[in-house]
Amino acid sequence: MLRKLCRLVLRLFLLALLLCALGVGAVALLRWQGHLLRADESNPEEWDVFGVDVSTYQGKVDWTALSNQGVSFAFIKATEGSSLQDVRFAENWEGALAAGVRPGAYHFFSYDSPGEQQAENFIRTVPVTEGALPPVVDIEFYGQYLEEPADRETARAILDPLLAALEERYGVKPILYATYRSYQLYLSGGKYDDYPLWMSSPGISPLLWDWDFWQYSHSGHLDGYDGHQQWIDFNVFRGSRSDFEAFGLR
Repeated sequence: MLRKLCRLVLRLFLLALLLCALGVGAVALLRWQGHLLRADESNPEEWDVFGVDVSTYQGKVDWTALSNQGVSFAFIKATEGSSLQDVRFAENWEGALAAGVRPGAYHFFSYDSPGEQQAENFIRTVPVTEGALPPVVDIEFYGQYLEEPADRETARAILDPLLAALEERYGVKPILYATYRSYQLYLSGGKYDDYPLWMSSPGISPLLWDWDFWQYSHSGHLDGYDGHQQWIDFNVFRGSRSDFEAFGLR
């Protein structure tokens, strides 16, 4: 418990330093649906494209019901590592398309298998679909890597061939999903600046990054799914609806 408290205090301290470095004080932050934004991010026209991300944990999804609640896009889990496929991917993909929800498939990145093999797993699972969002590589932590993350060189040696193979197959640069921690460890420094970015930052908008999608809540709830996970992640696209419609097209 003490260790968790210390981590929380450290995170709050680092956030305060970050705000000071940016010249962003409390007065300069606004609220949007309970989440903190900078003043230059507060235009409602920039937040009118709403989406979710789902996996087998949401069970059977009623995509028409989600669409009727304002869901315009969905990132759908497809694969993990070099061998795992989400058992509900195909039905979610087809269901989203049928309901007019723009789908994007995501791959949970593994530090334990070569990038080429992970790309093959994804390519076998996800069809090339006109109008779909670009493929996503979800870079976060699991198991032993929660406490002892892979080093930068090792992670990039796996990531780079994975990204290259996906771009060749789908004809667009993949979207990179990151947390603050995974971004700083693996994506910072300019090498991946040309890739679209989907940032996970519940509560406060990502302040330092030129992101395209923001996962702003892990505890949303909508009608239309029956899995044992009652929550669903909420996301927003950074731009107008016309920007979204043009985003990621080959």
